Amino acid sequence: MRILPALLLAFVCFGANELSNTRAPGFSLPDSSFKRFDLQDFRGKWLLLEFIQTDCPHCKALSKTLESIKQKYPGRVGILTVVIAPPEDMDTVAKYRKETGVTVPIVFDQGQMAASYFQASPSKPFHFDTPHLFVVNPQGMIVRDYGHSSSNHEMLEGPALIKDLDPLLNRK
Repeated sequence: MRILPALLLAFVCFGANELSNTRAPGFSLPDSSFKRFDLQDFRGKWLLLEFIQTDCPHCKALSKTLESIKQKYPGRVGILTVVIAPPEDMDTVAKYRKETGVTVPIVFDQGQMAASYFQASPSKPFHFDTPHLFVVNPQGMIVRDYGHSSSNHEMLEGPALIKDLDPLLNRK
């Protein structure tokens, strides 16, 4: 059975928003050249915060979609990709960059940042599916929380995501 695109869009927008309307947790993480990226670096801009695994085909598709959003909204949108190390390392990130052609920063988290974004606790162990995308507004609030599942990977991989984000990113 095929779900209508509008219904799918509504499901993703409203069904996957566990952290929507909450303040984005702070962080300061290094990339492979040891340059640090902080949530505060993106104040005043939209931030698309992507959690990936470098061997995930859906992550590669999302990364390419985010590159096109970056080009569409130069200077208005920041994009930051987060990988968990280990298992990710400088070699897996370099290979990912080469395969996808992404130019956005890829930072390494040892789990602390991800645990705060995914609200890990003793009663809720740390776990998330990739890719996972958080949209943070210029005031530092999470306004979209797109999780990955087999039912919504199309949303995270192309035109549907751009269509959903355009009204947000076009706001003055």
